[in-house]
Amino acid sequence: MDLQELKTAPLSGILSAFRTSGLLLFGALLLACGQRTGTSMADEVPYYNTPDFTPVWLSSATEIDKQITHHVADFSFQNQAGQVITQDSVAGKIYVANFFFTSCPTVCPKMTNLLKAVQDTFQTDPNVRLLSFSVTPWIDSVPRLQHYARSNGVMPGKWQLLTGNKGQIYALARRSYFAEEAIGFTRDSTEFLHTEHLILIDQNRRIRGVYNGTQPIELDKLIADMRALLSS
Repeated sequence: MDLQELKTAPLSGILSAFRTSGLLLFGALLLACGQRTGTSMADEVPYYNTPDFTPVWLSSATEIDKQITHHVADFSFQNQAGQVITQDSVAGKIYVANFFFTSCPTVCPKMTNLLKAVQDTFQTDPNVRLLSFSVTPWIDSVPRLQHYARSNGVMPGKWQLLTGNKGQIYALARRSYFAEEAIGFTRDSTEFLHTEHLILIDQNRRIRGVYNGTQPIELDKLIADMRALLSS
């Protein structure tokens, strides 16, 4: 009903028209809701299958297995307590990974603060872990990581600070976590690694999110995505 028709139509006709429009809108909303039936919160969190971090949204288990072929590789490093941490240590859990060094004066303290907030949010959830890999492992010995952990409120068992072979850490960062996106993927493994990314990994070793670890505004998105994965 256009403006001219509104001017000339009886009141009953106008009310009828509005009722019809309202019913159509309500029906459209119901249809939209119905189309989402059977989806989960985890379906709203994309997959990242390539180093350029192009998001891929999938909900079918068959399509996920077919299209998402990238998984974080196996690893074995020492944590701040001198314990060996491997993929088995985070099997069936979600975790946030980042790359840091204890002597970093600027970017790393910001990332550590954001991760501390994540740790505190999920401190009682046994299905959440944090992994921070040192990019100066020749400096960041177990005792040094232990001191850093105590100074920054790192919870033993929840948040692992990892050190080990430099080549293995750098290869894992660039090849598995895509830590420096497409540029880092092709760099020589000996070139110094420094990235602000926090990378979210799901229960199946797949990349599900990348966030700027220096921006507090990214924290809410990271926590929301983690909760969505935990709900699946």
